[in-house]
Amino acid sequence: MAHVVSVNIGAARPNTAKDTPTGIYKRPVDQIELRPPGPKRGGLGSGVVGDFIGDRQHHGGDNQAVYAVSREELDWWGKELGRDLNDGMFGENLTTAGLDTDYALIGERWQVGETVVLRVEGPRIPCGTFRMHMGETGWLKRFVDHGLSGAYLSVERPGFVRAGEPITVLSRPDHAIDVPTAFRAFYDDIDAMRLVIDAGVLSNPEDATALEARFERLRRTR
Repeated sequence: MAHVVSVNIGAARPNTAKDTPTGIYKRPVDQIELRPPGPKRGGLGSGVVGDFIGDRQHHGGDNQAVYAVSREELDWWGKELGRDLNDGMFGENLTTAGLDTDYALIGERWQVGETVVLRVEGPRIPCGTFRMHMGETGWLKRFVDHGLSGAYLSVERPGFVRAGEPITVLSRPDHAIDVPTAFRAFYDDIDAMRLVIDAGVLSNPEDATALEARFERLRRTR
């Protein structure tokens, strides 16, 4: 059964990759409260109450309110890296199991527990803070080449989530654009870019506009 393995939050800690502190060092807690945080700039930051976000220019806001990574993916990477990866190691708020988190469709809706409803918004784009946190040579390239990023989620219905609660897929959209396709699009895979743009699946207007502009520039050079 698809369920929540762990719920995780992070406090402010020093960040050697940026001038701002980071909340990427997540730790499991008994429960988390989820709510829409508002816009990326000027909003509440994370969709998880008490979860710290240092770089609010690039992280947080309604379209990146909650980050989910599957326990299966952490285990896969653990074997690749030869080390144990604890729940929360990728900076995720929800560690899931039994759910195809990495191949979810953009716009897919999940009910978590009895109350919370989340919507799949897109991939996580790795940054220098993630590289610093993992401490692995060539980490960003390896992560991007692997192509499975976990999923950012928006909060449609707020509430509390605890470890062990079930996850139910409430609905899936009628397109075939999944999170890895959007991930490839953000890394200038022109075929993926065309698919994402034509489907109109990005709910963040800034992301959609930027992707369309990059696509046009690439198209003119090929």
